[in-house]
Formats: sequence, structure tokens, C-alpha cells
Amino acid sequence: MTLEISIIGENRCRLGESPVWDPELKRLFWTDVLAPAVWSYDPATGRQSAIGAPDVVGSVVLGAPGSLIAGLRRSVSRLDLATGAFSAILTPPGLTESERLNDGKTDRRGRFLAGSLVPTGVHPPPGKLFRFAPGRPPEILVEGVEISNAICFSPTGDRLYFADSLRMAIWTYAYDPETGALGPRETLVDTTPLGSAPDGATVDAEGRIWVALVQAGQIACISPEGRVERRIDLPVPFPSCPAFGGETLSTLYVTAIADSGGRLVSDHPDAGRLMAVDGLGVAGIAETRCSL
Repeated sequence: MTLEISIIGENRCRLGESPVWDPELKRLFWTDVLAPAVWSYDPATGRQSAIGAPDVVGSVVLGAPGSLIAGLRRSVSRLDLATGAFSAILTPPGLTESERLNDGKTDRRGRFLAGSLVPTGVHPPPGKLFRFAPGRPPEILVEGVEISNAICFSPTGDRLYFADSLRMAIWTYAYDPETGALGPRETLVDTTPLGSAPDGATVDAEGRIWVALVQAGQIACISPEGRVERRIDLPVPFPSCPAFGGETLSTLYVTAIADSGGRLVSDHPDAGRLMAVDGLGVAGIAETRCSL
């Protein structure tokens, strides 16, 4: 099978992140974190459009049909896709003035996990990994984080993958799908030999982890045991997050960064544009809708 990598459309994000495929609408959604907006792409028509966000938007996940759940700077909000209106649902507990929400995903039971980030050099780092569930107060699962990333779950939901990007490693935890109980942290893979911090990640139907190696300009495929099985060079610098989408969930969409507001800045003409990788010979898993 021949690998094909396409650059989608003409729009560029300043800090593209958090792609998620909606199988009912047959559209991909993602965020521009720092030029705050939620973008969408319809492969059938090629149309891209954006809904402006009221604040920094670190992540989006599927909500009830016709809606998304968004992790804004300091709140979890619902986005009504028909009206473009954001409405706050929850506030993460214990956020310091320097923190904002970053990467986020739903677990296989529809609970929303979102991590925060803090400016580099704040010690001890106050960043956290939060969990939000209906009828329960928000929980802090992990503390002492600088840049939360790579949140995703094994196909059965019994493993959580998570990274603090500046630690140059992807961690894994036993995760009880029913209760949400978290086991001890284990290191799945050290990304130092790969030449990059880990950024966003997703899993395929076989349980392999696909992670953006943002500084190396690659996507890596990692086995559930931590073996690096594949590395794919991308034509756009600073890839930030992958997600499977399309009718058969066999296209890997990848967002990218043009200007992170910090150390990642590119004048490449395609910086910040959406990419599609076809011909991988694998398929993803439909993301669970958030139950908030």
C-alpha cells in the first residue's frame, strides 16, 4: 500500500491541535489554540470553516450530537455547532494564575480528561491532569506537570497514556474503565532518542499509539509494549496531534504549529496547515462522546 500525504486546504492555524472525527457529521474538528477558534473540515466538499472561541481553546472532544466539549483556558465549555455559542460547564479546581488547559480526550466511558500547562521555568511545576464526569466534582489525577500532552486510551479503555512533554517520555497507567481508578505510572517510551518531545497522540484499533514528534517533524507508531514500529516524515514542520478519521477511520489527520507563542515558530509556507496521511493500512477507533 502506497503512503500518501496531502496538505488540506489553504487555511493555516497559528497553533493547530486536538483533531477529532465526528462520524455522524462526517467532519473533522480541531482547534487553533492561540488564534482561538474551532475549525472543521468536510472531506466530501473540501470546505473548511471556523467558529471563533471566546478564549484560548486547548482541546475539543465530541459532545452530544451537534455539539463539542471544549477545554478553554480556565473552563470546560459546551460548543453548540448550530449557533456557535460556547457555554461554560465546569471550572477546573486549583488552577494557578499561570496555568491553562491544554490537551484533552474522553475515556471509553465518556469522562473528559484534560491536562494543564504552565510557562517553562515555573518550579515546582503546578500543572495537573483533571478528570470531569457527570454528577461528580472534578478530580485531579496527576500533579507536578509542565506541559500535558499525548492523552489517549487503549481500545478497551484499560490503559491511559499521558505525557509531560518536557519530560521526553510517554507514560502509561492502568485505568479501570468502570470506576476510573488510576494505577501507578510506568514509562512506555523515552522519546529522547527520537529527537523530540511527545505532543498529541491517538491509538489505532490494534492498540498502537500514534504520536506527534513535534520537533522531529514526524509521526511515530509505538506498540503497546513501547516498541517504536514506524516513523513517518511529514512535509510540514511542527506536527502537533494526529487523529484517525474518514468513512473507514483509515485516514490519519495531523494538525501543525506555525507559532506556538514560544519556542516553536516557522516561516515555512505550509506551517500550521492540516495534513492527511493515507495508505497506512490501519484503522482507528471512533472516539467516545463526552457525557458532560
